[in-house]
Formats: sequence, C-alpha cells, structure tokens
Amino acid sequence: MSPARIQPRTLKGFRDFLPELMLPREQITDIARHTFRSYGFSPIDTPALEYLEILLGKGGAETDKQLYRFQDHGGRDVGLRFDLTVPLARFAAQHIGELGTPFKRYHIAVVWRGENTQRGRYREFMQCDFDTIGTRSVAADAEIVLVAHDLLRAIGFERFTIHVNNRLVLTGLLESLGLDDRATDILRALDKLAKIGPDRVAAEIEQTAGASADQAARVVGLVQITGTNDHILTQLRPLVAGSQRGQEGAEHLAELLSAVAAAGLPPERIHLDASIARGLDYYTGTVLETMLDDLPQIGSVCSGGRYDNLAELYTNQQLPGIGASLGLDRLLAAMEELGMIEKTHTPAQVFIPYFDAARLGDYFRLAAELRSAGLAVEVYPEAARLGKQLQYADRRGFRVAVIAGERELAAGECQVKDLANGESFTTSLADNATAVIAEIGRILAK
Repeated sequence: MSPARIQPRTLKGFRDFLPELMLPREQITDIARHTFRSYGFSPIDTPALEYLEILLGKGGAETDKQLYRFQDHGGRDVGLRFDLTVPLARFAAQHIGELGTPFKRYHIAVVWRGENTQRGRYREFMQCDFDTIGTRSVAADAEIVLVAHDLLRAIGFERFTIHVNNRLVLTGLLESLGLDDRATDILRALDKLAKIGPDRVAAEIEQTAGASADQAARVVGLVQITGTNDHILTQLRPLVAGSQRGQEGAEHLAELLSAVAAAGLPPERIHLDASIARGLDYYTGTVLETMLDDLPQIGSVCSGGRYDNLAELYTNQQLPGIGASLGLDRLLAAMEELGMIEKTHTPAQVFIPYFDAARLGDYFRLAAELRSAGLAVEVYPEAARLGKQLQYADRRGFRVAVIAGERELAAGECQVKDLANGESFTTSLADNATAVIAEIGRILAK
C-alpha cells in the first residue's frame, strides 16, 4: 500500500517565491550591493541561529515575544535572529580587533519574527542592512541617510520622503518633565502614533508610564510639531533648553540636515519628523524612516538609527553604531501595488527554438556566441513544433527569439523575431553571429 500523500503547504507568514517575484528580488539585492559598495561598505554574514542570551532583551518585550526560540540537539537555548543589528553588535564585539574602526558593513539575509502577518509583512523576511561601527560622528549619520536616498532612487523610486529625528530630543524633554526613567514605555507608545492617534497615545503614556495628563500632553505635543525643517528645529530648541542631551540632539539634527543638503539631497526628500521614535529599545540618537509618497499606508521601507550602547552588552570596548535596513519584502509588495514589477519568468532575454533535431550542436554553438556578447540565452530542450516553443517563450517573457531551421542554417542565416510585436528580420550568422547580436541589441534597446 502506498503511503498517504502529504498536503503541500507553507506555514502562516512564510511563502514560496516563484520566478516572477524572485527575479525582481534578486535585482533589488544586486542594486543594494552596488549602492552599499559605492560608499565603501563591506559584506559580512552571521549565523541564522544565535545563543538565546545574545538576542533576548535587545529589541524590547514585544520583540522577545516574537522570537523563534528552542533548544538544539545539544540542549543549548538558541533563537533565530529577529534582525541583523543585534548579531552585528555581537559580531563587532567578537572581531573588531582584527577589523579596526570605523568599520562599515552591509549584510543581506533572512530574519524571523513571529508577529501578526499583514500586507507587506511576513514572519520570514529579508533585510538589506548597512551600518558604520566605531564612530559617533554626525558624518556617519548623514551618510546613512544619503545611502538610503541613493538606494531608493537606484531601485526606481522618485517620490519618497526620508523622515529623521533624534531620540536625544525626546530624552531632553523627558528629563525636564522628570520622566526620563520611563522613557522605554513612552517610546513604545509614541511608536504607535500613526496607528492609534495622539489621544490614545497620550492615554497609553499615562497608563503605562504613570505620567500625568499634563506631562503626557506635552510629550505628545512635541511629536506633533509640524512645518518646514527649519521651523520644527526652531520649535524644538526651547523645549529642550534645560537638557544637555536634548540640546545635543537638536544640534545633531541641524548638522545632519545641513550635511545632506550640501551633498545635494533635494529638500523635499528629507523631513524632520519629531514623531519618529522607532520601537526597538537599543536606539540612542538619530532615527530614520523612509515612506513612499504614493503608498504611505504600507509603512517605512527603509528604517534605522543610531545605537551607541548595544555592543556594550558584549564587550567593554566602546563601539557606537549607526545603520539602516531596507525591508526588501515590504518594498516588493509596494512595487507590485504600484505596478513597478515587470512580470517575467526568466532572466534570459533570448530564446532559441530547437527546430531541427539533427542540428542541436548548431543551436548550442549559436547560443554560446550570443552569450559571449553578454546576452542571456535559453535553448529549448526538446525538438518540437515551432508554435509550441514560441508559446513557451511568450509565457516566460522572452524579448527575442532567434529561429533557424534546416534551410536557414544551410544558408548561414536565421530569423530574429521581436516577441513584443511579432516582427521578424532575416540576419546573417556569419562572423560569430555579429549581425544577429546587433539586431538583438536594437530590439532590446526599444
């Protein structure tokens, strides 16, 4: 008796990637690598599994609840990484002696969080992180903003806004209000501002942080300041006048905005947003979130901030850091919704039908000549009628077909067919298919 069949299915919050999604996913990661390297960031990798003590308590109580944790075969308590920043802090503490500072790294890898799934948010997702370790300079903060900007533009976005803030500003206000020892609860409440509104945030601050109604109102009032960047800075400075850390945060924001403007970042692409707090506990200074102007409801697609104390959990050495992460899967969901992803099932541009069963070697030789010119080429694996093979090419999304039967090959010719409009051109196969390559280039350039 044959065994019972197992139903093929995926876990909730996890998914398979078909070629039509995997191809743009790889294209974006290629763009990310190129952008990161253009700024001097070097690649690293870390294990998916970490000792549980490395991960617990680093992102806050909510993140701890979302951790995938278990005991391995050796009885050790381990967990799947929930982001790439905490493993970076451990990595830096372990290897900084041989790496030196400042150390600039990028890391593109999968992370896991057992959170509620929603549009653009999954339990297994890929992050594209870029960080600088070993400096508190505002220059490093400004560079992270510039990388985020260049990355979104390279991917194809023109309408987006990078929202920046500095946690020291809020810290300064909390110090003046006598609430600095309750900052964690207040930050978590403020991180919900866009979702639940100012009144409910104020109520949560009163409930969880034990603040008075007046204190909660002043905190919420700070994060609701609007206007131009200069106007917001002018409004923030008197609110933190009595706090050294608050004043430092305001000055850092002014320096950052000045630096990125000097680098050519358009003023409409960066916005000082006093409501940006970021929910993770380890942020200490600059924080940023990148919103798509045409799809703000999907949330931030590139976020991060400064974390000057995170590595101190693993080493006595001072290893301040600043970085951000491109949320690849959320970005892809946005690109799908905005019609920015071209549906294709193949990375190859050129299709060669296997038309004459006796001439397989000729087809392979032609394909090799085209590949030597930098073209991606697929040869159909079976000798079949031409109509069937062209239907296959159409479904896969090829741009060009190079067709040669017995008569064409005998005459040293082929047909170059534009699969978008059906036009065909008779072309010579001579001189390592030079004319074929030129004709394909013309079609692809359209």
